[in-house]
Amino acid sequence: MYSILGLLLFILFVCSSATPFSSIGSRRSILREVSDNNKSDHPDYAVELNSTNFDDVLKDTPDTYAVVEFFAHWCPACRNYKPHYEKVARLFNGPDAVHPGIILMTRVDCASRINTKLCDKFSVGHYPMLFWGHPSKFVGGSWEPKQEKSDLRVIDDARTADLLLNWINLKLGSSFGLDDSKFETEYLSSNISDPGQAIYDVEEATSTAFDIILEHKMIKPETRASLIKFLQLLVAHHPSRRCRKGSAELLVSFDDLYPTDFWSNNEQEADKGSVSNLKICGKDVPRGYWTFCRGSKNDTRGFSCGLWVLLHSLSVRIEDGESQFAFNATCDFVRNFFICEECRQHFYKMCSSVSSTFNKAHDYALWLWSTHNKVNERLSKEESSLGTGDPNFPKTIWPPKQLCPSCYLGHDHRNNKIEWNQDEVYKFLVTYYGKTITSLYNKDKIVGNNGTDRAIEDLVVEASNAIVVPLGAALAIAVASCAFGALACYWRSHQKSRKYFHHLHSLNNI
Repeated sequence: MYSILGLLLFILFVCSSATPFSSIGSRRSILREVSDNNKSDHPDYAVELNSTNFDDVLKDTPDTYAVVEFFAHWCPACRNYKPHYEKVARLFNGPDAVHPGIILMTRVDCASRINTKLCDKFSVGHYPMLFWGHPSKFVGGSWEPKQEKSDLRVIDDARTADLLLNWINLKLGSSFGLDDSKFETEYLSSNISDPGQAIYDVEEATSTAFDIILEHKMIKPETRASLIKFLQLLVAHHPSRRCRKGSAELLVSFDDLYPTDFWSNNEQEADKGSVSNLKICGKDVPRGYWTFCRGSKNDTRGFSCGLWVLLHSLSVRIEDGESQFAFNATCDFVRNFFICEECRQHFYKMCSSVSSTFNKAHDYALWLWSTHNKVNERLSKEESSLGTGDPNFPKTIWPPKQLCPSCYLGHDHRNNKIEWNQDEVYKFLVTYYGKTITSLYNKDKIVGNNGTDRAIEDLVVEASNAIVVPLGAALAIAVASCAFGALACYWRSHQKSRKYFHHLHSLNNI
């Protein structure tokens, strides 16, 4: 009897004792869940590096400059500094960067054993410690406190986000602000972007196009002449000076790189170093950081948008005597070098439907504008049915009324067609793709003042197998022979018996 009663009392004691422990455990799990839910859900913008990827990331980045912060995760000052560093990093890093392609913001944790030797190479003596320099200078590099000359600079006054950004602004002569935001964010719903950003995407589209041509070995005997014609168009009228310069350099050396017997000797398999390393718009053009042409999700806009902006920019810069030449050069370039098969077939079909000659630049620019709208109209139906379009940048008839109200005369509701004032449309195109892009580009101090470069960039060189340059070339040759006599002599000495024609275009008219 007593033994049974004792057993019951023992079981009761065990149960009553277990309850507090289980409740404590449950409270701890609840607190853990609350703590996890309170974590910040925004990603870090600064790129975390370590000794295994430090050189590779800095070697491959398209950014012009880099900032490397050496820190220790256990350091309270480092933890407090991180929010300041991230405020600046968000301006330059990531897919939503406000000012992409300029500065790569990175961090290295010196408290991690894997980074001990790396931090020693840079003589890290306190945390956090920030370095500034061109990315390539960090690769395999080092730093010593008493080093008189170094390509790397210690950022000595960056205790807050404001101070760090002020230091960067003084170094670059810029005026970035912590509150800067992308222009296009405000206008996503109306499918309007800031033309001031378009110049960088035009440069990137040009570079990407030629990378594709070289990568896929698309320069062949039957496409050689069409590429030369398009290069002539770029040299004379590309809105970016560095792209004009790169196009001219390629055009001048084209016969050496791709002689007429190039294909018969199987040299194309060798892939000459001078060709594979060619950067038609220079080495500093940002890559993968579309600004004007950035889509709101992956795999939308980008290169195709940038190529359209390039073509429109060329169309509003040509003169009347060049309109047919520009039309032929553009159609042949898309036909031979645009790698999207269906796209180029549709585009060339519209080219082939043109029965009359373009005598006015006005007519060619309006034809390209109309063609672009037809493409948008066709693609909008496909993307709408398949759900493959960009939700924030749907294909639409352009320009929208809010950008150019004078372009609209009315709407034919019976045929569902817009009645355009084409003279006003042309004025808008010239302003939007011509004056606006060029003036903002010059304002950003991208162009240089070197007279020799300017002369080379505005020289249209025609290779021996190319088609004759547009009207007015004879007069231009006479002017060029006087202005660039020395350049011509140098050119002849390198080209031996080949004959080239020089065509000078004034930059004041571009």
